[in-house]
Amino acid sequence: MTAIPKDQSGDGALRVSEADLHAFCRAALAAAGADEATVDAATRAMMHASSLGVDSHGVRLLSHYAAVLIAGRLNPRPNIRITSGFGAVATLDADDAHGALATYKAMEHAIGLAGQMGIGAVAVTRSSHFGPAGAYALAAAEAGYIGLATCNADAVVRLHDGASRFHGTNPIACGVPVREGRPWLLDMATSAIPYNRIRLYRSLRQPLPAGVASTPEGRDTLDADEAEMLAPIGGEFGFKGAGLAGLLEIFSAVLTGATLSFDLPRMAGPDLTTPRNLGAFVMAIRPDAFVDKSTFDEGLTRYLDRLRASPARDGCSVMAPGDREWAEAERRAVQGIPLDPVTIADFERLAERFDLALPFAAGQLGRTPESATKKPTEGDSR
Repeated sequence: MTAIPKDQSGDGALRVSEADLHAFCRAALAAAGADEATVDAATRAMMHASSLGVDSHGVRLLSHYAAVLIAGRLNPRPNIRITSGFGAVATLDADDAHGALATYKAMEHAIGLAGQMGIGAVAVTRSSHFGPAGAYALAAAEAGYIGLATCNADAVVRLHDGASRFHGTNPIACGVPVREGRPWLLDMATSAIPYNRIRLYRSLRQPLPAGVASTPEGRDTLDADEAEMLAPIGGEFGFKGAGLAGLLEIFSAVLTGATLSFDLPRMAGPDLTTPRNLGAFVMAIRPDAFVDKSTFDEGLTRYLDRLRASPARDGCSVMAPGDREWAEAERRAVQGIPLDPVTIADFERLAERFDLALPFAAGQLGRTPESATKKPTEGDSR
């Protein structure tokens, strides 16, 4: 176990090294019955999010993933296969696999198609929660391709001016290779915030930002415990976010034959045994199929240089998509990854159930807050 002082970051959070978290995630997933490919993919996706500061989609999902592996919602040893293909497109049957495994495999196939044809697109069906969409877009960017990934999720987002759940948080991510430096990486939900961020606010006992969530009656609330549904991104112009969510629903559910968001069983609902048939869609683009590599590299470099040099408002800074996350990854590599109270409690339960060593010393922990023992409200963790 790598010792990381609790207050090294100055925020008072319990922090754990990436290596120790990685090992604990692998051990817990294996103990829950997952095969090696599932362990590899799920851990890779969670660590991507936790390392880059996207804590809502990181290791705090470990307990849920273990639960659905044990209960039977996820196939611990899936037979993932390409069921059809037509030129540069293909359909992948995930066989109720963990969404991370299915989507990494889909992107790998899309990259292969793009290498031959300039572009590759893969529709994924019979999948499950895949965590951070950016993980799969990044996989393409690291291979030298532009990558795009999206999925649908159970309905937790109201329509613009709506008063009931309709869309999932339906995220979209895009990764672009940069000649010198980290990839340009956009990863966003089409809701004002991801639903798993609500759970994080509950765990930390913090108020929500204004205008991001509503009560069951459709009334805006700052209380995470009252939040029943999310607003679409865009505030007063939320029709834009709702429209974008609909576009991604078409790509990830209609085009794949998967279950539509409003028909999906709840991720954290009482039934953890029934597969949910989520859909996903990935695309890989080979830049030099459109323009020679030097032109692409020089154009992107000039664009990013000009963007980062743009004047900023007082007290603010201008960043490209991914800049904040890459900076946070460097900090966390040194300071460790912070764990919220609910995740700490979940890890303790996993360690006890599977007889695993915790990735932190028990003496580092204070009293588990009441919020850590509350049953989570239903809703997708996107």
